[in-house]
Amino acid sequence: MLLGSQLRRLRESRGITREAAGYSIRASESKISRMELGRVSFKTRDVEDLLTLYGITDEVERGSLVALAREANVAGWWHSYSDVLPSWFPTYVGLEGAASAIRAYEVQFVHGLLQTEAYARAVVRRGMKGASEADVERRVTLRLERQKYLFSENAPDFHIVLDEAALRRPYGDREVMRDQLQHLIEISERSNVRLQIMPFGLGGHSGESGAFTILSFPESDLSDVVYLEQLTSALYLDKREDVAQYEHALKELQQDSPGPDESRDLLRGLLQLS
Repeated sequence: MLLGSQLRRLRESRGITREAAGYSIRASESKISRMELGRVSFKTRDVEDLLTLYGITDEVERGSLVALAREANVAGWWHSYSDVLPSWFPTYVGLEGAASAIRAYEVQFVHGLLQTEAYARAVVRRGMKGASEADVERRVTLRLERQKYLFSENAPDFHIVLDEAALRRPYGDREVMRDQLQHLIEISERSNVRLQIMPFGLGGHSGESGAFTILSFPESDLSDVVYLEQLTSALYLDKREDVAQYEHALKELQQDSPGPDESRDLLRGLLQLS
């Protein structure tokens, strides 16, 4: 999807139609559309021909995009869990694992990267009613595998604003919630994690449209991607004007929320009440 969005921007900046791009690689206009949406695999030759058509002659730029094409065709570890995941979610897991910075606002429950195993199991059981225990456990295992990236050598910067509602809505029993609150206090001390709590007392705020995540990547020429999860699908936004609006909303959420130290105090207060 990242490569497709890059190819789309290059094509549009040169004023080249999808039909003309398709002709250059012996393909249809619809295939170019699917490539730009990241819905088909990439042949290295096709990418090279498109880059030539778009006037990309710099070897470094060409090399990085061709390398991205090769990476796009390699199945990630998470694909082995595709049988228990919504069709749109493996794409997000891949993007999350490639991100150098993850910024998010969450209101329904604690963000998946910060969930304890017991809390994650309670969330998954709620979301997969009627699923077998084996499928529930596979989904929980995937969530725990995703969290390893947050502690890895190349861990991303993770800035999360959690609505207080997510902390007061119980998933699991009292002990599960207490352990989850304690986990949030501890993980918020990590140098790559910045956790803020949006308190009830503030009233209305810029996150009124719901949860969202902004993913940024180490390659400077790759645009940020906004991830919006829906009931039966998900949206991936990478147009500059769309990303800018969500960045503005998140910036306001960060400014309006107490800082990390005050947020930890709020978590400690909730822990005492639980």
